[in-house]
Amino acid sequence: MRTVLLALTVTLLAAAPAAAAQRTVTVPSPGPGPAAYDKVTYTPIGPASARTVLVLVPGYYGGAGDFRLVGRDIVRRVRGLQVWAVDRRSQALEDTKVFDDARAGRVSVKQAFDYYLGWLADPSVTTHYEPPDVAQLGFAKRWGLEVALDGIRRIVLRARRQGKRVILGGHSLGGSLTTIYATWDFGGHPGYEDVDALVLIDGGTLGTFATPTLQQTRDELAKLQEGSPFADVIGFGLPWAAGVFAQAGAVAALREPTAPSIGQAFPPLPAGYKPPVPATNRGLFGYAFDKETSASDPSLQANVGHLATTGDPRDWDDDDEVTPLRRLADVFSGSPNATEWFFPERLRIEVDAAQGLRRNPQTRLLGLRPWHLAEVDRPLYAYQTDLTNGRVLRGARRFVAGSRSPRALARFVDGSMTDSHLDPLAAAPSTSRFLKTVVPWLRRVLDR
Repeated sequence: MRTVLLALTVTLLAAAPAAAAQRTVTVPSPGPGPAAYDKVTYTPIGPASARTVLVLVPGYYGGAGDFRLVGRDIVRRVRGLQVWAVDRRSQALEDTKVFDDARAGRVSVKQAFDYYLGWLADPSVTTHYEPPDVAQLGFAKRWGLEVALDGIRRIVLRARRQGKRVILGGHSLGGSLTTIYATWDFGGHPGYEDVDALVLIDGGTLGTFATPTLQQTRDELAKLQEGSPFADVIGFGLPWAAGVFAQAGAVAALREPTAPSIGQAFPPLPAGYKPPVPATNRGLFGYAFDKETSASDPSLQANVGHLATTGDPRDWDDDDEVTPLRRLADVFSGSPNATEWFFPERLRIEVDAAQGLRRNPQTRLLGLRPWHLAEVDRPLYAYQTDLTNGRVLRGARRFVAGSRSPRALARFVDGSMTDSHLDPLAAAPSTSRFLKTVVPWLRRVLDR
Protein backbone atom coordinates (compact mmCIF):
# COMPACT_ATOMS: atom_id res chain seq x y z
CA MET A 1 0.00 0.00 0.00
CA ARG A 2 2.79 2.44 0.85
CA THR A 3 4.68 1.88 -2.39
CA VAL A 4 4.20 4.51 -5.09
CA LEU A 5 5.85 5.15 -8.38
CA LEU A 6 9.08 7.13 -8.13
CA ALA A 7 7.84 9.82 -10.48
CA LEU A 8 4.67 10.31 -8.46
CA THR A 9 6.68 10.49 -5.26
CA VAL A 10 8.97 13.18 -6.63
CA THR A 11 6.00 15.22 -7.88
CA LEU A 12 4.12 15.02 -4.60
CA LEU A 13 7.17 15.73 -2.48
CA ALA A 14 7.81 18.85 -4.49
CA ALA A 15 4.32 20.05 -3.64
CA ALA A 16 4.41 18.96 0.02
CA PRO A 17 3.92 21.54 2.76
CA ALA A 18 7.16 23.03 4.00
CA ALA A 19 6.60 21.99 7.60
CA ALA A 20 8.13 18.57 8.34
CA ALA A 21 7.51 16.26 11.27
CA GLN A 22 9.00 17.80 14.38
CA ARG A 23 11.38 16.14 16.80
CA THR A 24 9.83 14.80 19.98
CA VAL A 25 11.48 14.06 23.32
CA THR A 26 10.33 11.18 25.50
CA VAL A 27 10.21 11.52 29.29
CA PRO A 28 9.56 8.49 31.57
CA SER A 29 6.35 8.79 33.59
CA PRO A 30 5.28 5.64 35.48
CA GLY A 31 1.58 4.99 35.83
CA PRO A 32 -1.16 2.37 35.68
CA GLY A 33 -0.76 -0.13 32.85
CA PRO A 34 2.05 -1.75 30.86
CA ALA A 35 5.49 -0.16 30.74
CA ALA A 36 4.96 0.71 27.06
CA TYR A 37 2.73 3.59 28.21
CA ASP A 38 4.96 4.84 31.02
CA LYS A 39 6.00 7.93 29.13
CA VAL A 40 4.98 11.37 28.00
CA THR A 41 6.52 13.37 25.19
CA TYR A 42 7.08 16.98 24.30
CA THR A 43 7.96 18.75 21.07
CA PRO A 44 10.53 21.54 21.43
CA ILE A 45 9.93 24.59 19.24
CA GLY A 46 12.52 27.34 18.99
CA PRO A 47 16.14 27.73 20.07
CA ALA A 48 17.59 25.13 22.43
CA SER A 49 19.79 27.89 23.87
CA ALA A 50 16.75 29.73 25.26
CA ARG A 51 16.92 30.34 29.00
CA THR A 52 13.12 30.15 29.46
CA VAL A 53 10.71 27.41 28.38
CA LEU A 54 6.97 27.90 27.85
CA VAL A 55 5.48 24.44 28.51
CA LEU A 56 2.11 24.24 26.74
CA VAL A 57 -0.48 21.58 27.62
CA PRO A 58 -3.24 20.64 25.14
CA GLY A 59 -6.91 20.56 25.98
CA TYR A 60 -9.75 18.08 25.80
CA TYR A 61 -9.09 15.73 22.90
CA GLY A 62 -6.02 17.84 22.04
CA GLY A 63 -2.41 17.04 21.26
CA ALA A 64 0.96 18.74 20.99
CA GLY A 65 0.24 19.61 17.36
CA ASP A 66 -2.20 22.25 18.63
CA PHE A 67 0.84 24.45 19.22
CA ARG A 68 2.65 23.72 15.95
CA LEU A 69 2.06 27.16 14.45
CA VAL A 70 1.37 29.41 17.42
CA GLY A 71 4.47 28.04 19.16
CA ARG A 72 6.61 29.08 16.19
CA ASP A 73 4.89 32.46 16.05
CA ILE A 74 5.65 33.07 19.73
CA VAL A 75 9.33 32.06 19.72
CA ARG A 76 9.98 34.19 16.63
CA ARG A 77 8.81 37.23 18.60
CA VAL A 78 10.10 36.56 22.11
CA ARG A 79 13.86 36.39 22.35
CA GLY A 80 15.26 33.82 24.77
CA LEU A 81 12.10 31.65 24.78
CA GLN A 82 11.52 28.06 23.68
CA VAL A 83 8.13 26.29 23.59
CA TRP A 84 7.72 22.68 24.71
CA ALA A 85 4.40 21.26 23.44
CA VAL A 86 3.17 18.37 25.59
CA ASP A 87 1.57 15.06 24.59
CA ARG A 88 -0.04 12.85 27.22
CA ARG A 89 0.68 9.13 27.63
CA SER A 90 -2.39 8.11 25.59
CA GLN A 91 -0.67 9.28 22.39
CA ALA A 92 1.27 5.99 22.56
CA LEU A 93 -1.95 4.26 21.46
CA GLU A 94 -2.01 6.07 18.11
CA ASP A 95 -0.71 5.08 14.67
CA THR A 96 -0.19 8.21 12.58
CA LYS A 97 2.52 6.90 10.23
CA VAL A 98 0.35 6.75 7.10
CA PHE A 99 -0.95 10.27 7.73
CA ASP A 100 2.68 11.39 7.86
CA ASP A 101 3.30 9.57 4.59
CA ALA A 102 0.31 11.27 2.97
CA ARG A 103 1.29 14.71 4.18
CA ALA A 104 4.79 14.20 2.77
CA GLY A 105 3.47 12.81 -0.52
CA ARG A 106 4.72 9.25 -0.07
CA VAL A 107 1.17 7.89 -0.41
CA SER A 108 -1.96 9.40 -1.91
CA VAL A 109 -4.79 11.01 0.01
CA LYS A 110 -7.06 8.14 -1.05
CA GLN A 111 -4.59 5.55 0.23
CA ALA A 112 -4.39 7.27 3.60
CA PHE A 113 -8.18 7.66 3.80
CA ASP A 114 -8.72 3.98 3.00
CA TYR A 115 -6.10 2.92 5.52
CA TYR A 116 -7.75 4.77 8.40
CA LEU A 117 -11.43 5.00 7.45
CA GLY A 118 -12.30 3.50 4.07
CA TRP A 119 -12.07 -0.04 5.40
CA LEU A 120 -15.00 0.63 7.72
CA ALA A 121 -17.35 0.75 4.70
CA ASP A 122 -15.36 -1.15 2.07
CA PRO A 123 -14.37 -4.74 2.90
CA SER A 124 -12.06 -4.84 -0.12
CA VAL A 125 -9.62 -2.64 1.82
CA THR A 126 -7.59 -5.32 3.58
CA THR A 127 -4.51 -3.35 4.60
CA HIS A 128 -5.73 -0.87 7.18
CA TYR A 129 -5.41 0.65 10.61
CA GLU A 130 -5.80 -1.87 13.41
CA PRO A 131 -7.22 0.02 16.40
CA PRO A 132 -6.30 -1.35 19.82
CA ASP A 133 -8.83 -3.53 21.57
CA VAL A 134 -10.35 -1.13 24.09
CA ALA A 135 -11.51 -4.11 26.16
CA GLN A 136 -7.83 -4.83 26.86
CA LEU A 137 -7.12 -1.26 28.02
CA GLY A 138 -9.05 -1.21 31.29
CA PHE A 139 -5.97 0.15 33.09
CA ALA A 140 -6.58 3.47 31.28
CA LYS A 141 -9.62 3.98 33.51
CA ARG A 142 -7.04 5.07 36.11
CA TRP A 143 -5.37 7.64 33.84
CA GLY A 144 -6.72 10.58 35.80
CA LEU A 145 -5.53 13.90 37.12
CA GLU A 146 -2.63 12.66 39.24
CA VAL A 147 -1.22 10.66 36.31
CA ALA A 148 -1.54 13.65 33.94
CA LEU A 149 0.03 16.09 36.43
CA ASP A 150 2.91 13.69 37.08
CA GLY A 151 3.67 13.67 33.35
CA ILE A 152 3.57 17.47 33.14
CA ARG A 153 5.75 17.82 36.23
CA ARG A 154 8.41 15.49 34.87
CA ILE A 155 8.65 17.70 31.78
CA VAL A 156 8.74 20.87 33.90
CA LEU A 157 11.48 19.46 36.13
CA ARG A 158 13.47 18.36 33.09
CA ALA A 159 13.58 22.01 32.01
CA ARG A 160 14.53 23.05 35.53
CA ARG A 161 17.43 20.60 35.58
CA GLN A 162 18.67 22.24 32.39
CA GLY A 163 18.84 25.53 34.27
CA LYS A 164 15.82 27.06 32.53
CA ARG A 165 12.99 29.13 33.89
CA VAL A 166 9.57 27.62 33.19
CA ILE A 167 6.29 29.25 32.26
CA LEU A 168 3.39 26.79 32.32
CA GLY A 169 0.36 27.23 30.10
CA GLY A 170 -2.37 25.40 28.28
CA HIS A 171 -5.33 25.61 25.96
CA SER A 172 -8.88 24.79 27.12
CA LEU A 173 -8.68 21.85 29.54
CA GLY A 174 -4.92 22.43 29.37
CA GLY A 175 -5.61 25.80 31.00
CA SER A 176 -7.50 24.00 33.74
CA LEU A 177 -4.52 21.67 34.20
CA THR A 178 -2.26 24.72 34.44
CA THR A 179 -4.08 26.27 37.39
CA ILE A 180 -4.63 22.88 39.04
CA TYR A 181 -0.90 22.16 38.71
CA ALA A 182 -0.06 25.49 40.37
CA THR A 183 -2.28 24.65 43.35
CA TRP A 184 -1.51 20.90 43.53
CA ASP A 185 0.20 19.33 46.50
CA PHE A 186 3.00 17.09 45.20
CA GLY A 187 3.84 15.28 48.44
CA GLY A 188 4.08 18.51 50.41
CA HIS A 189 5.58 20.51 47.53
CA PRO A 190 3.20 23.11 45.99
CA GLY A 191 3.19 22.97 42.20
CA TYR A 192 3.52 26.72 41.70
CA GLU A 193 7.04 26.58 43.13
CA ASP A 194 8.12 24.69 39.98
CA VAL A 195 7.11 27.46 37.58
CA ASP A 196 7.61 31.19 37.09
CA ALA A 197 4.33 32.24 35.44
CA LEU A 198 1.01 30.89 34.12
CA VAL A 199 -0.67 31.25 30.71
CA LEU A 200 -4.34 30.36 30.19
CA ILE A 201 -5.55 30.08 26.58
CA ASP A 202 -9.34 29.94 26.78
CA GLY A 203 -9.35 27.64 29.78
CA GLY A 204 -9.04 27.62 33.54
CA THR A 205 -10.90 26.86 36.75
CA LEU A 206 -12.97 28.60 39.45
CA GLY A 207 -16.14 28.70 37.39
CA THR A 208 -14.58 28.59 33.94
CA PHE A 209 -16.18 25.19 33.41
CA ALA A 210 -18.99 23.64 35.45
CA THR A 211 -18.20 21.89 38.73
CA PRO A 212 -20.31 18.72 39.12
CA THR A 213 -22.15 17.80 42.27
CA LEU A 214 -20.95 14.89 44.38
CA GLN A 215 -23.75 12.70 43.00
CA GLN A 216 -22.88 13.65 39.42
CA THR A 217 -19.27 12.69 40.06
CA ARG A 218 -20.34 9.35 41.50
CA ASP A 219 -22.56 8.74 38.48
CA GLU A 220 -19.70 9.57 36.09
CA LEU A 221 -17.39 7.15 37.92
CA ALA A 222 -19.99 4.38 37.74
CA LYS A 223 -20.45 4.98 34.02
CA LEU A 224 -16.69 4.86 33.52
CA GLN A 225 -16.36 1.55 35.32
CA GLU A 226 -19.04 0.01 33.12
CA GLY A 227 -17.93 1.47 29.80
CA SER A 228 -14.93 2.49 27.75
CA PRO A 229 -11.89 4.19 29.31
CA PHE A 230 -12.00 6.79 26.54
CA ALA A 231 -14.22 9.63 25.38
CA ASP A 232 -16.33 9.27 22.24
CA VAL A 233 -16.80 12.92 21.29
CA ILE A 234 -18.84 12.39 18.11
CA GLY A 235 -20.88 9.43 19.35
CA PHE A 236 -19.51 7.17 16.64
CA GLY A 237 -18.90 4.23 18.93
CA LEU A 238 -15.15 4.33 18.17
CA PRO A 239 -13.16 6.61 20.49
CA TRP A 240 -10.44 7.19 17.89
CA ALA A 241 -12.82 8.18 15.08
CA ALA A 242 -13.05 11.94 15.84
CA GLY A 243 -9.30 12.39 15.79
CA VAL A 244 -8.91 10.34 12.63
CA PHE A 245 -11.72 12.18 10.82
CA ALA A 246 -10.13 15.53 11.70
CA GLN A 247 -6.67 14.49 10.58
CA ALA A 248 -7.91 12.81 7.39
CA GLY A 249 -9.86 15.92 6.45
CA ALA A 250 -6.89 18.16 7.16
CA VAL A 251 -4.50 16.05 5.09
CA ALA A 252 -6.94 16.04 2.17
CA ALA A 253 -7.43 19.81 2.45
CA LEU A 254 -3.67 20.35 2.27
CA ARG A 255 -2.68 17.77 -0.34
CA GLU A 256 -5.65 17.94 -2.72
CA PRO A 257 -7.56 21.07 -1.69
CA THR A 258 -9.72 21.54 -4.81
CA ALA A 259 -10.44 17.87 -5.54
CA PRO A 260 -13.98 16.58 -4.87
CA SER A 261 -14.25 15.80 -1.17
CA ILE A 262 -13.17 12.29 -0.35
CA GLY A 263 -15.26 12.30 2.83
CA GLN A 264 -18.57 13.62 1.53
CA ALA A 265 -19.59 10.31 -0.04
CA PHE A 266 -18.33 8.28 2.92
CA PRO A 267 -21.46 6.84 4.62
CA PRO A 268 -20.08 6.56 8.18
CA LEU A 269 -19.24 10.29 8.36
CA PRO A 270 -22.15 11.87 10.28
CA ALA A 271 -24.38 13.96 8.02
CA GLY A 272 -23.91 17.09 10.13
CA TYR A 273 -20.29 17.32 9.02
CA LYS A 274 -21.15 17.22 5.31
CA PRO A 275 -21.97 20.35 3.29
CA PRO A 276 -25.46 20.41 1.73
CA VAL A 277 -23.90 20.62 -1.76
CA PRO A 278 -20.94 18.77 -3.32
CA ALA A 279 -17.75 20.32 -1.98
CA THR A 280 -14.01 20.14 -2.40
CA ASN A 281 -11.74 18.59 0.21
CA ARG A 282 -11.05 22.10 1.42
CA GLY A 283 -14.76 22.89 1.40
CA LEU A 284 -15.71 19.93 3.59
CA PHE A 285 -12.88 20.57 6.04
CA GLY A 286 -13.86 24.22 6.42
CA TYR A 287 -17.56 23.40 6.73
CA ALA A 288 -16.83 20.88 9.49
CA PHE A 289 -14.81 23.36 11.57
CA ASP A 290 -16.25 26.82 10.91
CA LYS A 291 -18.28 28.33 13.72
CA GLU A 292 -21.25 29.08 11.45
CA THR A 293 -21.68 25.57 10.01
CA SER A 294 -19.89 23.06 12.24
CA ALA A 295 -21.91 20.28 13.85
CA SER A 296 -19.08 19.82 16.34
CA ASP A 297 -19.03 20.91 19.93
CA PRO A 298 -18.09 24.65 20.09
CA SER A 299 -14.73 23.61 21.53
CA LEU A 300 -13.86 22.29 18.04
CA GLN A 301 -14.73 25.43 16.08
CA ALA A 302 -12.87 28.33 14.50
CA ASN A 303 -13.62 31.30 12.23
CA VAL A 304 -12.32 30.02 8.90
CA GLY A 305 -14.75 31.32 6.26
CA HIS A 306 -17.60 29.85 4.22
CA LEU A 307 -18.42 27.71 1.20
CA ALA A 308 -18.03 29.51 -2.09
CA THR A 309 -21.31 30.56 -3.66
CA THR A 310 -20.46 29.04 -7.05
CA GLY A 311 -18.55 26.08 -8.41
CA ASP A 312 -19.03 22.36 -8.71
CA PRO A 313 -17.79 21.13 -6.35
CA ARG A 314 -17.96 24.12 -4.02
CA ASP A 315 -14.62 25.38 -2.80
CA TRP A 316 -13.90 27.42 0.35
CA ASP A 317 -13.54 31.17 0.80
CA ASP A 318 -11.54 32.37 3.81
CA ASP A 319 -10.84 35.98 2.78
CA ASP A 320 -10.67 38.38 5.74
CA GLU A 321 -11.16 35.61 8.30
CA VAL A 322 -9.33 35.32 11.63
CA THR A 323 -7.91 31.91 10.70
CA PRO A 324 -6.89 30.97 7.14
CA LEU A 325 -8.16 27.49 6.35
CA ARG A 326 -4.70 26.30 5.33
CA ARG A 327 -3.28 27.15 8.75
CA LEU A 328 -6.00 25.18 10.53
CA ALA A 329 -5.40 22.23 8.18
CA ASP A 330 -1.67 22.50 8.87
CA VAL A 331 -2.33 22.30 12.61
CA PHE A 332 -4.55 19.22 12.33
CA SER A 333 -2.66 17.32 9.64
CA GLY A 334 0.84 17.20 11.04
CA SER A 335 2.94 15.11 13.36
CA PRO A 336 2.75 15.34 16.31
CA ASN A 337 -0.97 15.59 15.68
CA ALA A 338 -3.40 18.06 17.17
CA THR A 339 -5.88 15.50 18.49
CA GLU A 340 -5.80 12.85 21.18
CA TRP A 341 -7.49 9.83 19.62
CA PHE A 342 -7.88 8.16 23.03
CA PHE A 343 -8.77 10.79 25.62
CA PRO A 344 -9.07 9.26 29.13
CA GLU A 345 -12.52 9.82 30.59
CA ARG A 346 -11.05 9.66 34.09
CA LEU A 347 -9.03 12.79 33.40
CA ARG A 348 -12.11 14.74 32.32
CA ILE A 349 -14.06 13.61 35.39
CA GLU A 350 -11.29 14.60 37.78
CA VAL A 351 -10.49 17.93 36.12
CA ASP A 352 -14.18 18.84 36.43
CA ALA A 353 -14.21 17.81 40.10
CA ALA A 354 -11.13 19.92 40.85
CA GLN A 355 -12.54 23.13 39.31
CA GLY A 356 -13.05 24.74 42.71
CA LEU A 357 -9.33 24.41 43.64
CA ARG A 358 -10.21 23.47 47.20
CA ARG A 359 -11.15 20.58 49.44
CA ASN A 360 -14.73 19.47 48.89
CA PRO A 361 -16.66 16.17 48.83
CA GLN A 362 -15.71 15.57 45.18
CA THR A 363 -11.97 16.01 45.71
CA ARG A 364 -12.11 13.86 48.83
CA LEU A 365 -13.94 11.11 46.95
CA LEU A 366 -11.31 11.11 44.19
CA GLY A 367 -8.24 11.80 46.34
CA LEU A 368 -7.40 15.09 44.58
CA ARG A 369 -5.06 17.69 46.11
CA PRO A 370 -5.55 21.24 44.69
CA TRP A 371 -4.86 22.80 48.08
CA HIS A 372 -2.46 25.73 47.59
CA LEU A 373 -4.43 28.47 45.79
CA ALA A 374 -3.93 31.07 48.52
CA GLU A 375 -0.13 30.69 48.29
CA VAL A 376 0.33 31.00 44.51
CA ASP A 377 2.45 34.08 43.81
CA ARG A 378 3.13 33.71 40.07
CA PRO A 379 1.93 36.19 37.40
CA LEU A 380 -0.95 35.11 35.18
CA TYR A 381 -2.08 35.81 31.62
CA ALA A 382 -5.57 34.75 30.44
CA TYR A 383 -7.14 34.87 26.99
CA GLN A 384 -10.86 34.36 26.37
CA THR A 385 -12.79 33.47 23.17
CA ASP A 386 -16.54 33.18 22.65
CA LEU A 387 -16.69 29.65 24.13
CA THR A 388 -17.66 30.28 27.77
CA ASN A 389 -19.68 33.52 27.74
CA GLY A 390 -17.10 35.33 29.83
CA ARG A 391 -16.33 32.61 32.36
CA VAL A 392 -12.66 32.24 31.39
CA LEU A 393 -11.82 35.77 32.51
CA ARG A 394 -14.10 35.63 35.53
CA GLY A 395 -12.32 32.45 36.64
CA ALA A 396 -8.91 33.99 35.98
CA ARG A 397 -9.77 37.08 38.02
CA ARG A 398 -10.98 34.87 40.88
CA PHE A 399 -7.70 32.99 40.70
CA VAL A 400 -5.69 36.20 41.05
CA ALA A 401 -8.00 37.56 43.76
CA GLY A 402 -7.81 34.35 45.79
CA SER A 403 -4.05 34.00 45.54
CA ARG A 404 -0.90 36.08 45.89
CA SER A 405 -0.51 36.37 42.12
CA PRO A 406 0.73 39.94 41.49
CA ARG A 407 -2.15 42.11 40.28
CA ALA A 408 0.20 44.47 38.48
CA LEU A 409 1.43 41.66 36.23
CA ALA A 410 -1.98 40.08 35.55
CA ARG A 411 -3.22 40.36 31.96
CA PHE A 412 -6.82 39.55 31.05
CA VAL A 413 -7.68 39.66 27.33
CA ASP A 414 -11.21 39.38 25.96
CA GLY A 415 -11.13 38.03 22.40
CA SER A 416 -14.73 36.86 22.43
CA MET A 417 -15.87 39.34 19.78
CA THR A 418 -13.50 37.92 17.17
CA ASP A 419 -12.35 34.44 18.20
CA SER A 420 -13.81 30.98 18.58
CA HIS A 421 -12.07 28.30 20.62
CA LEU A 422 -9.50 27.13 18.06
CA ASP A 423 -8.63 30.55 16.65
CA PRO A 424 -5.83 31.39 19.14
CA LEU A 425 -4.02 28.25 17.95
CA ALA A 426 -4.23 28.85 14.20
CA ALA A 427 -5.05 32.51 13.49
CA ALA A 428 -2.78 34.36 11.11
CA PRO A 429 -0.19 36.40 13.04
CA SER A 430 -1.56 39.59 11.50
CA THR A 431 -5.06 38.90 12.87
CA SER A 432 -4.25 37.04 16.10
CA ARG A 433 -5.22 39.08 19.13
CA PHE A 434 -3.84 36.31 21.30
CA LEU A 435 -0.40 36.62 19.73
CA LYS A 436 -0.47 40.40 19.86
CA THR A 437 -1.18 40.40 23.60
CA VAL A 438 0.69 37.36 24.92
CA VAL A 439 3.99 38.36 23.27
CA PRO A 440 4.43 41.69 25.15
CA TRP A 441 3.30 40.01 28.38
CA LEU A 442 5.87 37.23 27.96
CA ARG A 443 8.59 39.80 27.23
CA ARG A 444 7.63 41.67 30.38
CA VAL A 445 7.77 38.50 32.47
CA LEU A 446 11.13 37.48 30.99
CA ASP A 447 12.56 40.92 31.71
CA ARG A 448 11.76 40.65 35.43
